Amino acid sequence: MAVVVKPAVERGKIAPFKMGHVALKVRNLDQMIEWYATVLEAEISYRNDDVAFMAYDDEHHRIALVNLPDLEIPADNATGMDHVSFSYKDLGELLASYTRIKNAGIEPFWCIIHGPSTSMYYKDPDGNKIELMIDNFETLEELVEFFDGGAYEENFMGIIYDPDEMVEKYNAGVSAKELTKRPTLPEGMSPWDMLRS
Repeated sequence: MAVVVKPAVERGKIAPFKMGHVALKVRNLDQMIEWYATVLEAEISYRNDDVAFMAYDDEHHRIALVNLPDLEIPADNATGMDHVSFSYKDLGELLASYTRIKNAGIEPFWCIIHGPSTSMYYKDPDGNKIELMIDNFETLEELVEFFDGGAYEENFMGIIYDPDEMVEKYNAGVSAKELTKRPTLPEGMSPWDMLRS
């Protein structure tokens, strides 16, 4: 059963009012600046030989890059943050960004309709994963109905989709609601069959 989480302030708690930025230790500062500028449409707000701060909105920086060329990439089986997510307003923006980024030679390694969201996952040159996504439900009631309907009991992962096919259908006039409605899990498959890393 879905639990509607009350904001901390409504529970009488003091909590952050927004997420500020993500800081990454990187092996090649110029390469990472170019990648995040391409994928997030971010610009440099400050940079020297050791660090770069980048933003795509009115925040002074959303991405901080610290140049440490001798670092090793962590093993796939190491603990740590799995990915950072960035939200778009609607499916049109997400698909337009996908097309622009693909034209720059960068493609997602995993595209999935989780249910509450439609997502595209990318890896930066150091292997850090970022998710570009949209929320699929317009109201809290729709989200609660999705969870209470047993969809996550059947499949907590989601269903993989082809982004080029989705772009084609969207451009042909198929509605975002129809395109982002999550199908059921194919017979004989488990949610783990939908995972790509």
